[in-house]
Amino acid sequence: MLKITPVILCGGSGTRLWPVSRSQYPKQFMLLSDGSTLFTETLRRTDTLSHRAEPIIVSNEACRFYASSALREEGRSGTVILEPASRNTAPAIALAAFAAMEQGDSLLLVLPSDHRFEDTASFCAAVEKARASAEERRIVTFGIQPSCPETGYGYIRKGEPVKDGEELFHVAAFLEKPELAQAESMLASGAYLWNSGIFFVKASTYLEELQALAPAVWEAVRNAWEARRADLSFLRPGEAFLASPNISIDYAVMEKTERAVVVPVACGWNDLGSWDSFYEVSEKDAHGNACEGDVIIENSSNCYLRSSGRLIAALDVHDLAVVETRDAILVADRRKAQEVKQVVEKLKQEKRPESDNHLKVYRPWGSYETLVLSDRFQVKRIVVNPGEENSLQMHYHRAEHWIVVSGTAQVTVGDEVRLLSENESIYISLGKEHRIKNPGTIPLVFIEVQSGAYLGEDDIVRLQDDYGRAEGPAMGAEA
Repeated sequence: MLKITPVILCGGSGTRLWPVSRSQYPKQFMLLSDGSTLFTETLRRTDTLSHRAEPIIVSNEACRFYASSALREEGRSGTVILEPASRNTAPAIALAAFAAMEQGDSLLLVLPSDHRFEDTASFCAAVEKARASAEERRIVTFGIQPSCPETGYGYIRKGEPVKDGEELFHVAAFLEKPELAQAESMLASGAYLWNSGIFFVKASTYLEELQALAPAVWEAVRNAWEARRADLSFLRPGEAFLASPNISIDYAVMEKTERAVVVPVACGWNDLGSWDSFYEVSEKDAHGNACEGDVIIENSSNCYLRSSGRLIAALDVHDLAVVETRDAILVADRRKAQEVKQVVEKLKQEKRPESDNHLKVYRPWGSYETLVLSDRFQVKRIVVNPGEENSLQMHYHRAEHWIVVSGTAQVTVGDEVRLLSENESIYISLGKEHRIKNPGTIPLVFIEVQSGAYLGEDDIVRLQDDYGRAEGPAMGAEA
């Protein structure tokens, strides 16, 4: 029996879930109300499957340390492949297929990392039911039994059963997101399923079909895979990947192949693609309001109110989505929340940092959070994880003052190495080489006060780094 290899796709930016999701912190890594993330939920989703191999994660530069940290925190190993650039799902899955073939053939269970299932057991049962079909070289997709005339999803039209008496059907057609009247008609017919974007296919079968139906994709990915290199715990395909057409598996393979079949499944699936979809899966009060965090509500109904820290007080409002973070607040008609991406586009045009990062930014060694920002000084709270250290670096335009709050710091300034404990501090003058390490077993927390003529994160000249990041000016602000 072939092993099942989960393939988790975790690129994308989740622009419809701004201001919580940002380009450098996409929705699959957002903390949910129970403390988990959609990415960790996806990792756990396959735990009960028999003959399961370690996962293959196909990610990007921005998400790489989030993905590897989540694997480590879940006590798992796995392969993390970094796309040189996004080229959609067909090339991404091809990377995973080539990787899987290095260990011999296996069944790829392709899962987007930003979906939520209420009933994982039903989904895993559907996978087990589809195993034989995938081993017989069919390409299985999972169609969600529709519960309403949804216009935000694509659809699959069921064809004839593959075998009498089995809930497994040939795919008759894929349909784009419909207008409401069409969606209502499709729902009434009973012949249509929501397209979940989840696939189950033998690695060799996928590569054969891709070579036959989308040879430019196959060739670009094959060349990129042959030129791959290891970078810490990551695999980096070669730049030939950039030659691949930007195309989904639906267009490249599924709409052309004769091997496509669909398994209907009812598992409480939601792609959580907008704040309205978060509202739909949230608990609500007697007036239809879904509240998370510090919220006071009076004479209001059918609202989604989410506070990350500050109090939200809602009075005499209805059908709103209000989402608060430390540096931005979204107020929108809840039913039009999918249009938030227009706001994000405007932020990008104006080059505003709120489109990319939060005030708290995660790094492979820990995190930093901006507390105060002014023209000539900045205050940050920095956390360094046990055993980790930032890059050896220098600055041309700013000096820094570090004050240890908790833990122990091993500080290098020039040729001097010192240990600092709680309430001790050190000054790093402009142009001086420096780095900080946590040699202890608890997190190191310190306050950094920057002062100078320019405080941009690109005033970091990295001289040495333990995480495989390029030396020189830190374009993209990775300290």
